[in-house]
Amino acid sequence: MSYDFNAEEILQMAEQIERNGAKFYRTSAEGIEDPASRKMLLDLAAMEEKHEKTFAAMRAELSEKERVKTTFDPENEASLYLKALADSRVFVEREMPDLASFAQRSEGQKMEEIIRFAIGAEKDSIVFYLGMRDTVSEAMGKKRVDDIIREEMSHIRMLSIELVSLKKRSHI
Repeated sequence: MSYDFNAEEILQMAEQIERNGAKFYRTSAEGIEDPASRKMLLDLAAMEEKHEKTFAAMRAELSEKERVKTTFDPENEASLYLKALADSRVFVEREMPDLASFAQRSEGQKMEEIIRFAIGAEKDSIVFYLGMRDTVSEAMGKKRVDDIIREEMSHIRMLSIELVSLKKRSHI
């Protein structure tokens, strides 16, 4: 069965991906002892939660035309499909760092692996949204999907800056 998704469905998926990201950062923070690093991870979780709210607000602003179901779906299978995709593709399917398995490593090494993983997950989310973007017509809110992509790109910029900063601090 082929699905065409509207902007509302894409935004619902974006919200789920952001929830998954926030959970990843909170869980990662539990395995870090350094207060500054822990705070950074918790701040990232808060950022993901903020982005989830941003996407929810974007969804609330959608016009009726952008909310119209594009496929006859009496069993709500499209929404279940979207949730499964969001739960399995970004911040979940990738091999997450196992902090317990590298307890001998320094906090800096742990943080570097967490940040590298997060950058990869954010890149995956952009690729995912670019693919989903093709399923949304201009009339159904393609611009909204572009807004999501820009948000995710800002995550990568922030994480990349933090990775460079971490490397500089560890080489001092």
